[in-house]
Formats: sequence, C-alpha cells, structure tokens
Amino acid sequence: MILSRTFVLAMAAGALLCGPALAQPKADPDWPCVQRKVSTLSPGTVWTGPDLEAAGPWGDDYEAASLAQKIASRRTELGEVDPLLDEFVAKAGAEKAGDDKAKRLTRVFAGVFEVVNNERNRVIGGITRYAQGQRRMAERIRQEADQISSVKDGPSANDAREMPKEASELETKFAWDRRIFQERSQSLTYVCEVPTLLEQRLGEVARKIQARL
Repeated sequence: MILSRTFVLAMAAGALLCGPALAQPKADPDWPCVQRKVSTLSPGTVWTGPDLEAAGPWGDDYEAASLAQKIASRRTELGEVDPLLDEFVAKAGAEKAGDDKAKRLTRVFAGVFEVVNNERNRVIGGITRYAQGQRRMAERIRQEADQISSVKDGPSANDAREMPKEASELETKFAWDRRIFQERSQSLTYVCEVPTLLEQRLGEVARKIQARL
C-alpha cells in the first residue's frame, strides 16, 4: 500500500513530539536530557578536605579568590591548573599572615565550587527553557501537519485553483519548522553534556587541590 503524503507528514510530526530530544524522566517533564538531572551540587560529593566555612569567606582572600575564578573557568585548561596551584602554594604562607596553606587552599576550592555550581545552575536553567521551547515548536509542527491534512482532505480539495497554493505554503512552513526543530534537537544533545562536564571539572580540580593540602 502506498502511504499518502499527508499521512507521512502527520507521522513525522508525531515522531518529533515523541523523539529522543524530548524524552525525559517522569519526575521532571521539562528536563529533556538522558543524563539524570541534579539541580545543585554538594561540596561533599567531590571534597574530603577541611570544612569550607571554617576556612572563612573565600571572597575576602583576594589571591585565593582570583585563583579560584581562574581555575574554575573552562577557558583554563586542566593542564594549567597544577602550575597555578603550585605557584599559589609557594606563596601562600607569606602573603597572608596568620593563615596556613591548608586554610587558603580550602578557600580556593570554596571559590571554585561556588563559581562552577553557579555556572552549572545557569546551564540547567537554560536547558529547561530550551526544552520548553522545543515542546511548543513540536506542538506547532503537529498542528501544521493537521492543517495540511485538512486542506487536502477538505471540501476545497477538489478546487484545483485554490488548494495547491495553500497546501504548498503550509508544507513549506512545515518543512522549515521541522528542520529548525531537528537542528535545535541536535544542539540540545551537546548542551545536555555541559552540566556533567562541569561536575567532572569540579571533581578534578578538587582532587588537585586536596593533593596539596
């Protein structure tokens, strides 16, 4: 049996709504990623060193805060973190009287944790908004498929002067929206990896700092 073009369009729209780009755990319908959603991180997941609060506010230690912001940034390669930490450790005792190396390194991690966690929260919020937009677009695509079906199967379908132009315009819009949806779905796949990559970076930086306590 040869499937009608209208039926194929409807099936395509349904596939967009049910495809992997919008597959999400039942717990959060706005989370589209395969990766499990962890809204916020806890220092204890990667840090086994001294208590962060006991080390004092990391923002009050200018050198520690500057280093924290630098090594928290993804623009800084992980290979650059070790020499930066070594330089900081070499001067840690002399720069801030009354503070030992462990306390200042703990402040560095506290700063890294806050910066990375804040960035990760922003990414998760962006993913949620992105997924909501995709959901709205998928629904619009399904409605466009229904409109095409109505035009082709409706009373005016026998009017060769009117139906082809209207149907053609609808199909063009349908094809364009579907292309945009698919491209955005591919981008979303990569974006979904960012929270995990940030968590991995945080763990690696924590390991490097703890090795120098």
